[in-house]
Formats: sequence, C-alpha cells, structure tokens
Amino acid sequence: MKQSIGNFLIRRLEEAGIRHIFGVPGDYSLGLMQQLEDRGEPAWIGNCNELNASYATDAYARINGLGAMAVTYGVGALSAMNGIAGAYSERVPVILICGSIPLRAVQRGDLMHHTLIDPEKGNLLRMFAEVTAAQSRLTPENAVAEIDRLILTAWRQKLPVYLEVPSDIPYLEVDVPELPLKLEMPPSEPETLKACAGMILERLNAAKSPAFLLDLDAMRFGVSGQIMGLAERFHMQVATLNCAKGAVPESSPQLVGTYVGGVASAPATREAIEGSDCLLTVGYRRVETTTGFFTDKLPASTIHLRSSSVDTAVKNYQGVYLAELLQSVIDASSNVATMKQPARASKRPTFVPSSDPLTEDAYWKAIQGFLRPGDVIVVEDGASSNGMGRLTLPDDSTYITGAYVWCSIGYATGALLGASLATPGRRHILLTGEGSLQMTVQELSTVMRCDLKPLIFVINNAGYTVERAVLGKDARYNDVANWRYSELPNVFSRDKKAETYVVNTGNELQQVLDSPHAGMVFVEAVMDKYDAPIDLIVGGHALADSDYGVPGPQSVPNSQIPVPKRAASSH
Repeated sequence: MKQSIGNFLIRRLEEAGIRHIFGVPGDYSLGLMQQLEDRGEPAWIGNCNELNASYATDAYARINGLGAMAVTYGVGALSAMNGIAGAYSERVPVILICGSIPLRAVQRGDLMHHTLIDPEKGNLLRMFAEVTAAQSRLTPENAVAEIDRLILTAWRQKLPVYLEVPSDIPYLEVDVPELPLKLEMPPSEPETLKACAGMILERLNAAKSPAFLLDLDAMRFGVSGQIMGLAERFHMQVATLNCAKGAVPESSPQLVGTYVGGVASAPATREAIEGSDCLLTVGYRRVETTTGFFTDKLPASTIHLRSSSVDTAVKNYQGVYLAELLQSVIDASSNVATMKQPARASKRPTFVPSSDPLTEDAYWKAIQGFLRPGDVIVVEDGASSNGMGRLTLPDDSTYITGAYVWCSIGYATGALLGASLATPGRRHILLTGEGSLQMTVQELSTVMRCDLKPLIFVINNAGYTVERAVLGKDARYNDVANWRYSELPNVFSRDKKAETYVVNTGNELQQVLDSPHAGMVFVEAVMDKYDAPIDLIVGGHALADSDYGVPGPQSVPNSQIPVPKRAASSH
C-alpha cells in the first residue's frame, strides 16, 4: 500500500502502543505536526520546553513500555538531550523524533538556521550516538525500514533512539507494509537457552540460601512477576538496589530490603545477598550511589542475568533473552512445590500531629500514612527520594524517580505529566523540593491544561538541601529565590483552579491530608533550612569523601549539615 512517510511514522507509533506524543514544535517539524494534527491520534501534548518534554516522555515510557517526543532540529533536540541522556543511563525506551533541515539542504550543503553553520550536516547524529542506542536520518529510500528498526530497537533494548525527519519528506508517498508492527523479542538460541536454564535450575536445586538482587532491568523488561514466581518456588530472598525500589511488592515475605553495599545495607539484607550460595542478579550495574560507594561484595559464584546474556565466573551465555530465560526455568521446575508465605506485616511509623514546627521526620511519617494501594508516586532526587527510601510502598503502586543513577534535579515535575497521562484513573502524587521545582515548574501549566488532578507536595527549606549535606552548608551557591510556591498554580492557568496550602506544622499537614479533594492539590511544606532525612545527610558526607578525597573542602568545620547525634551511633 502507499502511504506518506509522516503518516507511516505516526501509524507505527500508534501500533506500538503510544497514545500521546510530547514535545515542542518548530518550523522543521511543522509538516509532521500537521499530519499528526490531521490524523488526531496519538494525542499531541505540547510542553513548555524540550527538557520538560523529555522528562515527561521518560516517565510515560517507564509505565507504557515506550514513549515518543517530537522537536525541531538543533535548538530543540539539544534542549532535550539531558533528558535523553537520562533515559539512556536508566534504560528507558524513548523515541526522539527530530524534524530536521530539508534533505535538499543536506545534499547541497546549504547553510541553514538552527545548525552550527557548517556544510556537514551529520553532527547531531554523531552527538546523539553517545546517548541513544540507534540513530537515523530518514530518506524516501530508507524510511520504512529505518522507522521499524528504530522503534524495535528502543523497545527491545529499553534505550532511547534518535530519528531525524527532514522537513521536505513527510508528505512523500512510499510503499509501506499493510501488516501492523509487532513488538516482539527475537527468540533465544535454543540450545544455549536450554543449557543456561539447566545450569540455573541445577544451582537453585542445590542451594540452601538462594537469592535475587534486582537492578532496573527487573522493571524495564517486565519480569517482576516471573522473578517473584521463582522466589516463591525456591524460597529465595529478594533484595533490590535503591534505584529499583518498587520492582517487587514490598509486602512480600521474600523481600529482605534494599542492598546498598557493605556500609549502608541492613545486616539481614547484607547477609541474604553476600552470604547466598546461589545469587541471581538482574541487570546489575556497579554504580557508586547504588552499591554504597563500591562496598558491594557479591559472591564469586553469582549468576548475572542481563537482557540478552548470562554471565557466571566460568561461562558466558549469549543470545538468551531475560523473560524467555526466566520462563524456561519456571517451566522446567514445574514439579517443585510452591509454598506461599503470608504477607509481611507492615511496620509503618506512627505520625502524631502537633502544633510544633514541621520536621522531615514528621513529614515522611505523615506521607506514609497517606499513601494507598494503586498510587502512582513520582519522587524527586534529594530529600524526597531519601525520605521515600525508608517508606513502604503500598501494593499495586507505581514508583518513579530519577534519583540514584542520572540524578538530574527537576526530573520529577516533568515526569508527573507523563506518568499521569500514561495511567488515567489512578491517584498521582508528586513529592519534590523547591530547588528542584524551580528547574521545571512551568510544566505544571501543562498538567493543568490537560485537566489533570495530581497531589503535589513541595518541601520549602530554603535551598538545595542535598548539596548542603555534601558541601556548602551556609554557602550562597546553595540558596534559591524564595517564591510564593503555593500561588503558582493560579498563575499557570486563567481558567482552572487548584487547592493550595502552606503548612508549617504537623497539625496543618494532617488537616490537608484528611480533607477530601476534587481537583489538583498543591501543598507547600515549610521546614527548617538544615533539616533533612538522615540517609541524605549520611549519603551526602559519603559523596563528598568520594568526590573530593581527603583532605578536601568537606573537612572544614561546619561545611556540611552534620549528622544528628541521635543517629550518628547507628551509621
């Protein structure tokens, strides 16, 4: 059949399950934008800037399995690059569509706006080669094959891709396949799969203390259910890295907590992982912030499961795909009786409201009591991610954060938009701080324009608390302007209103949490400048030692938020 290149691209995105496309238009992309407008689906979500669009697409892709955004050449694409790099770092399948200079300009070497004013026009492809799994500039000859290749690459590898659409080709008609695009993993190599599954099953059957350690891949490849099925069948203990919080139900009796190396893990968690005689990791990467600054000590016999391979101390298996491998082990062990244990008893901290000034400790206890099953919880790096790290997620909730790996502050506000659109009908909660909010705050206007109704909690404690814990406790570079945060929603929309609150005490916070809410809720929680979750303070000190060495600027007295005396003995 015949179809224009632009409409074929849009059709393929829709077939891949994408219901929304984020971005900012520009003249090079307007032809494609008009085709999207005329088609009507997927829905176009215009963002305030390309960085925010990249964050929204990232969160959308984490939930939906694939996300897409569209920008214009040069200025638009490079504005999105930070978010695309984050998606690459955290394994998120984002398709970045860049409306680019006309194909004739590339062929003639014409100098065009939004470029670096040089006749060689492949520089953006080379730039994005560093932060994407595949890149392509479409032509009438390659468009059909390349569109399918890049979409499948993003979906299969759980990594972003970069697709340039020259402005003079979207309306050109080409021969396209009639059959819809199928998102399928290639089959594993049969003999290798059989051998690998047999090796794992033999190890599990012989083990006395088997365990799983989960990184991001457990979530990205949708294998949490298979992991828990094996864990229940073989009585395996399960730990996650801090970046994989929420990968498995936190009420599960198999879960033994968060493994953060030898210096920050609970004793029971450390023993379960480091003392296991059959440890299976899923996507394990040794990042300093997820391994307790490389204090992890995994057994030499560890079996490392990756997206398309398995590695042991003595053997490597290539061409075996994660979900198929886990299912093969499950199928091969069907004779093993599964004995389910009762759910773990919840040990939630008790929040006692008072008229005292609100503290981080009280705030997070109150948030724990506020969370409920099914929530989508979007959490910013810093005080929010550290505070949430000690809380128990309700069953069937979705947890999204950009902390621990890429750590780009401001991510969560843009991510709220994408997460809300990806999961209509659920309750959405944003937990952030005022320093991060200032980075991307204008995207709240898009949240309101889309008539979304999240609950937004902003900690206002006069600056970058996470950085005060690392260095510069009283330094001017860690200060931010003191906005009237609670008034922002009414600035961002002329026709839609939000419920806004400023809370200074536990009593005031609890009153807000107990009240019924029908629309968007914005809560500004005012706290002391030096108050912070204990994990953030201890982690900040460790980060300073790692970054600056000894002696370093952190050794100067009063250069960091100190560890409270009541907690120093336990850390």
